[in-house]
Amino acid sequence: MVGCAWCIVRICFLPTKKQSDAAIFLCQLLSNLYQPIQIFRYDQKLKTLYVQAGRADEIAVIINQDGNWNFVL
Repeated sequence: MVGCAWCIVRICFLPTKKQSDAAIFLCQLLSNLYQPIQIFRYDQKLKTLYVQAGRADEIAVIINQDGNWNFVL
């Protein structure tokens, strides 16, 4: 039973389906533009995905739970 409880808790810390779909779209777009992806991270506290990309790390994007994304300025 302890293993099952751990799995349930672990699942709560995964990105949403909309976040995952947006991340795939953005990563594919960056790849098509020949931009290297430097950091790809899920923030468990904020429940957001963070993507940092570009040759000089000049592209930063946050993907919210609803799948909407914004550039970080």
